[in-house]
Amino acid sequence: MFEFAEPLNRLIEELRRIPGIGAKTAQRIAFHILGLPAEEGDRLAEAIRDAKRSVFYCSRCNNITHVDPCALCVDPSRGDDVLCVVEEPFNIASIERTGVYHGRYHVLLGALSPLKGRGPDELRLGKLVKRIEAGAFKEIIIATNPTVEGEATALYLVRVLKDFGVRITRLAVGLPVGSDLDFADQVTIKKALEGRTELKD
Repeated sequence: MFEFAEPLNRLIEELRRIPGIGAKTAQRIAFHILGLPAEEGDRLAEAIRDAKRSVFYCSRCNNITHVDPCALCVDPSRGDDVLCVVEEPFNIASIERTGVYHGRYHVLLGALSPLKGRGPDELRLGKLVKRIEAGAFKEIIIATNPTVEGEATALYLVRVLKDFGVRITRLAVGLPVGSDLDFADQVTIKKALEGRTELKD
């Protein structure tokens, strides 16, 4: 059976670890990297190293940032009465692209998934609860992905947050079940934000 040179094979295997990258795509990316001039390859490697060294989770909302608190948390133009809860930092960009949401965010850094060993303890909800207790939020928008895991997480959050006297809503129409928020277009997310519904236990 044919195998690539060991260093190339290692690069392909590392690229395959990236979510959404299959064997063929990993090979194409690896060969593209090999074909880069040395200085471009060095810039790519340095960009990866710099991101790993300089980027971390915001101490307030868990967004990915290089300053603490992150720019969204300290932006004075954003409202402090609505908090949007998402699964991952990249979900924030999807919502921001709609241009219709101007509140604060909280990132769970995952969703409930018993099959993957991710239970309520892994969501680290203590920080979210403290923010709600200390803040003046009137509404919590649960914007977890419309998947089985995202729905389970949303229902769990309703149980945890229902006694805080805050309106709890969920992104509604427009988002197809079984897909990720990150792949939805701006119009779909905008409609979902506008048509969100209140969740009750």
